[in-house]
Amino acid sequence: MVKFPEVEALDQAPSAPAPHRRPVVLVVDDDEGVRSFFRRVLTAQDYIVDVAVDGPSALEAVARTAPDVVLLDVSVPGLDGFEVCRRLKAAAATRLTPVIFVTALSAREHRIAGIQAGGDDFLSKPVDLHQLLARVCSVARVKQYTDDLDPAASIIMTLATMIESRDGYTSGHCHRMANYATSLGRALHLGDADLQALHRGGFLHDIGMLAIPDPVLHRRGPLEPDEIELIKSHTIIGDNLCGNLRSMQAVRPIVRSHHERLDGSGYPDGLQGDQIPVLAQIMGLVDVYEALTSERPYQRPRPIDEAVEVLRSHVTRGWRRRDMVETFAEIARSGSLHSYNTHRATAEGSQ
Repeated sequence: MVKFPEVEALDQAPSAPAPHRRPVVLVVDDDEGVRSFFRRVLTAQDYIVDVAVDGPSALEAVARTAPDVVLLDVSVPGLDGFEVCRRLKAAAATRLTPVIFVTALSAREHRIAGIQAGGDDFLSKPVDLHQLLARVCSVARVKQYTDDLDPAASIIMTLATMIESRDGYTSGHCHRMANYATSLGRALHLGDADLQALHRGGFLHDIGMLAIPDPVLHRRGPLEPDEIELIKSHTIIGDNLCGNLRSMQAVRPIVRSHHERLDGSGYPDGLQGDQIPVLAQIMGLVDVYEALTSERPYQRPRPIDEAVEVLRSHVTRGWRRRDMVETFAEIARSGSLHSYNTHRATAEGSQ
């Protein structure tokens, strides 16, 4: 059993951060004495403590309790600590979970291996208690701040879904937009980060419409010039709404620029060619397709082939990339778009 120094002046040690909930610490060690020691010390500092005795049970515990910090010994049975860390950092749901190695291994190569596995810190036994508590306090606070981003993003997406009922869109508009965009993004071989941005952008691209007055939004006849400009302002309003959310930064170019055209005739900034972000080009394309193929107060839904021909006419006018339109046309005509979307909606919703 590893010996620890005496616990002195614990009341002077860094206490757990006090945000909206008590942080959870998972202790992974095959030594019962170590587990008991950490449980006693951390509980006294107002942490909730869970324990695991080997690699497989550590992964199960993370899935079960979603800890704010993992204190991980390297020499645990089943899967060693390095492999446990690698798996946690490779999974989308746990890659931001801080992992602190606490181990009797202290050689340079072990520290390097810990860094390469994705560990956030490497402490050697016998551990300095105050150093340990300071590191746990610090990374737990950052983890909870990071977790707060997701509820904020969820609120924004809930507001975006309100657009469906407010603007008279058919049910599922936001989900279709998200999934059409990720279908095209995947066909264009974009990476996971871009696909996630496209999925979120499908919900958020028209969020600025929430600021447009109902009389303008629901006008049946022609709009006045100033009303047209007000409608166009939804791109800038939406960009500003997302501006203060760190997790929405990748979505902002989509929200602002999805009405731009390659020849510079779009809005709000009159961007041309490659000045228009690729993700915004994708969203603009599928926005037209969704509008053409959905029931709207002002039109009947058009068949796929007819919608594709409209998109091709946009290429002729210099509004859209030919390769992007033809790739999307192939997806739409293959019949795989909707079956793929159902699967993708489930997969993306779990992220």
